[in-house]
Amino acid sequence: MGNKPDILLVEDEPAIREMVQFSLGRAGLQVREAEDVKTAQALLADNLPDLLLLDWMLPGMSGMDFARRLKREEYTRALPIIMLTARSDENDRVGGLDAGVDDYVVKPFSPRELAARIRAVLRRTRPDEAEGPLKAGELELDPLTHRATVRGNALEMGPTEFRLLRFFMSHSDRVYSRGQLLDKVWGQNAFVEDRTVDVHILRLRKALGIYGCDRMVQTVRGAGYRFSAKD
Repeated sequence: MGNKPDILLVEDEPAIREMVQFSLGRAGLQVREAEDVKTAQALLADNLPDLLLLDWMLPGMSGMDFARRLKREEYTRALPIIMLTARSDENDRVGGLDAGVDDYVVKPFSPRELAARIRAVLRRTRPDEAEGPLKAGELELDPLTHRATVRGNALEMGPTEFRLLRFFMSHSDRVYSRGQLLDKVWGQNAFVEDRTVDVHILRLRKALGIYGCDRMVQTVRGAGYRFSAKD
């Protein structure tokens, strides 16, 4: 990444594209634009951005369906996504987050809030180049290649489960409450409830369980969760 983070905005309303590009440009971000999924796919193939700003309602294919497709493909699986939408219903927000979207900004939004949300997501999703691979028993995680392996076998997990595992492995043998995990993994601005943590913990355990590592993620009754490679 250069000095200016590269943001790809997928939005079919020209007025919103103009407003977002102007305001984010003033905030020190570089913005490329696409009016539909087809144009966005061409831009993604040419140069993967640091973050995708994706409108929910798009012609041809919805932003939600596009996000799901991107999270299934190896090339774009780790791409951070912020959904822009007029939908404010809780089920819609949870559905977006479960689809792998990193954050959810409801229209109308202030340009300052949007820039702050983007920076928050970039801070928690960009691998720290100074951080080397993490190891716990036979489990290894490499932040730079975005891979988790057991005895050389790649683990299949979503981006949220990967961030959760990375945080756990960086802070092993300590107990974290659901609220603390929300803050550290999802960020303070994310509209996620405590029960969503439990859902992703279950998914992480399922991914680890294929190679018998699910016991590393431990439930501490009345306190939260702890990660430990110790028996």
